[in-house]
Amino acid sequence: MIEAPETILVRTHRIACDGSGEGVPAALGHPRVWLEIDESGMVECGYCDRRYVLVGGPADNGTPNKG
Repeated sequence: MIEAPETILVRTHRIACDGSGEGVPAALGHPRVWLEIDESGMVECGYCDRRYVLVGGPADNGTPNKG
């Protein structure tokens, strides 16, 4: 079974992702990229598939924050 991508709720339209997080130091992540949330209310990182969802946006369906 394939695990769903990590979902992180955010409060801004522009966010940075470097692949670091729970158990992953920045040195083992990926290059920092800036992502822009569009009218869909979410964006996915092209490196790590992490999904960023804008709080209160169209993609916010009450998913718990896993970030």
